[in-house]
Amino acid sequence: MSLMEQVSAELKKAMLARDAARTTGLRMIRAAFIELEKEGKGEVTDERCMEALRRLKKQREDSIGAYVSAQREDLAAVERAELAVIETFLPSLADEATTRAWVKEAIAASGATSAKEMGKAMGALMKAHKADVDGTLARKLLEQELSA
Repeated sequence: MSLMEQVSAELKKAMLARDAARTTGLRMIRAAFIELEKEGKGEVTDERCMEALRRLKKQREDSIGAYVSAQREDLAAVERAELAVIETFLPSLADEATTRAWVKEAIAASGATSAKEMGKAMGALMKAHKADVDGTLARKLLEQELSA
């Protein structure tokens, strides 16, 4: 079953269960997938759906941060509920130890020697492990490795 079909089936279940928070989150995900179809860039694959989910996750995390800093916990709670729904469809990302090993491999492969060449190493890392690595963590680890 494709990710798009899985989201539609989960949406149907949530609607039947009258789970308003989950229904809202799933509708948002489904709308993002429909936008992918309308873009006309070919078939909507699971990989493209995962990219859309990562974008949605990043948007929710940014919104939560903004709402918390503005002391709007009510709105942050809504965003957290949507984020929880999004995360059920995303694969788990690599832990810090695994990411550190990949960072070292990327540095060796790219030949980066200083923080100025971090972009080369990050490019090599993302090319090899884009779906499995947290970009923020990878950037932090790259900075540590290249500054040492």
